[in-house]
Amino acid sequence: MTHLNAEELIAHLYGEGDKAKHIEECTECAKAYAALKSDMAEMDFPEPPERDASYEVRVWASLAPSLHSYQAPPQTWLSSRLRRGFTFALVCALLIACAFLGGRLWERKQTHRSSDITSGQKPRPVEETLPPERIVVVVLSDHLDRSERLLVELKHANADNTGLASPLRDEARTLLVANRICRQKTGPDDDPRLAPALERLNHLLEELANQSGSFNPVTLTHLQNEVNVDGLLFEVRVLRSGLPERPTAATGQTKGDTL
Repeated sequence: MTHLNAEELIAHLYGEGDKAKHIEECTECAKAYAALKSDMAEMDFPEPPERDASYEVRVWASLAPSLHSYQAPPQTWLSSRLRRGFTFALVCALLIACAFLGGRLWERKQTHRSSDITSGQKPRPVEETLPPERIVVVVLSDHLDRSERLLVELKHANADNTGLASPLRDEARTLLVANRICRQKTGPDDDPRLAPALERLNHLLEELANQSGSFNPVTLTHLQNEVNVDGLLFEVRVLRSGLPERPTAATGQTKGDTL
């Protein structure tokens, strides 16, 4: 049988380990353990003194001379400039990378578009993708929009502006053709106010298209009062606001007319 050594007996004396069974069965280990207990009982261990209120102060006073306070390294002009320079360089590198990636994406998109055009797959105009009734709406909306601008210019026209007569006359001749087409396409299901408004607009466009030379105050007053430009302008705006949303030629999406 293996006997316990001094360290194991001391550990058992202080409640560490589990050697009680071995000591009970082994006579030699029991004698050694009894002798150890007897020796420990004869020892007189002094009690530690109580700490007074100034104990922490004395300890700190004894340790403070050997401790060195931490001091942050001084910020030099060169180190701060280097940090700012590094940050600026990093930002520039990120911007260059983003610009490079954006350029590659744009180049790839342009390549696909060029290949589509080369292969004959050209984008179809918006009007080709719309049913006939939607084409009429698009034409009518554009015609009313241009007519509104012409009426606004005529309303605020000044006889002293000699260069205004020719542009108004040319625009009236162009709108006269479109107005006749819109009148032909007007049906019984359309807004009942549309046909009379187009009729009055047609009369004004004919008067304006047949004018020769520059406008004088008498001519302007005649054009502005004969067909009541203010009333006709109001009717055109109302008709435009009542039309459904029409697709744009650039994006193919719908948008509403703004008065």
